[in-house]
Amino acid sequence: MDELDDGDLGQGEEIGLILKRLRGERSLRDVQRLTGVSSSYLSLVERGERTPGVNLINKLAVLYGVDANELLQRARRLGTGDPRDDEPLEVERAYQYVLADPQFRVGTRPDGPLSINAKRFIVEMYERFTGKRLLE
Repeated sequence: MDELDDGDLGQGEEIGLILKRLRGERSLRDVQRLTGVSSSYLSLVERGERTPGVNLINKLAVLYGVDANELLQRARRLGTGDPRDDEPLEVERAYQYVLADPQFRVGTRPDGPLSINAKRFIVEMYERFTGKRLLE
């Protein structure tokens, strides 16, 4: 993996601009095809209108050939907050979507609290079963 150098970002540059710079000549549709993340969402992230979650940063780091941990550190250092903060909310939102789907009434429903990992697993199984993408 390449390291991010100062040529990859300007002083105080937002994470969206860093990701746009790393994307280079690739189109947003190419990135969508390779990551499964919609080009409209990617565009919002690059414009600074959405904060990327850790899963998106990991996918883009692999695609762009940079170290994901360094990219996460740069995102935090540049004041965009910790992208991991959004992960539990994203998983919870997706989990609630799964529970609300009337077509997905297979098996038993949990009757106690679940960990974030258990909810993520349920969402991932739902994604595989339906072909819908709920998580980045």
